[in-house]
Amino acid sequence: MADWAVPIGAGIAFVGGAIATGWAQSRIGAAGAGTIAERPETSGIFIVLVAIPETLTILGFVIAAMIIIMT
Repeated sequence: MADWAVPIGAGIAFVGGAIATGWAQSRIGAAGAGTIAERPETSGIFIVLVAIPETLTILGFVIAAMIIIMT
C-alpha cells in the first residue's frame, strides 16, 4: 500500500465525522434557540441534544486512530 494512503484514509474518517457533527449541531442549535426563546424550561434537554452529535466526532477520531495503529 502507498505511504500516503493511510494518513489520507484516517483524515477522511475524522473530517467526515467532524463535518457531520457540525451540520447536525447547526440544525439542533437553531431549533433549540427558537424553542428556548419560547419555553425557557426546555433548555436542559437541548444541551443534551446538542452534545449527542459530538459522539460522531469521537467515533471518527477512534476510527482514524485504529486505521493508523493497525497498519
